[in-house]
Amino acid sequence: MRISVDRATCEGLGMCESMAPDFFEVDDDDTVEILNETPDAADRDQVHSAVESCPVLALTLHE
Repeated sequence: MRISVDRATCEGLGMCESMAPDFFEVDDDDTVEILNETPDAADRDQVHSAVESCPVLALTLHE
């Protein structure tokens, strides 16, 4: 599993960061930084929920 972000789409709203702070952080430019692009299977549910919470669909979870 791998997380990717479309930086052109990201608006830095922070939903992902609030749901999975170990994996996402909104930087000073109001775009998300992925802290760990390859989460463990044990974190799949948390990461999936955070990706799905993005209101502008800037995040993708690749299986």
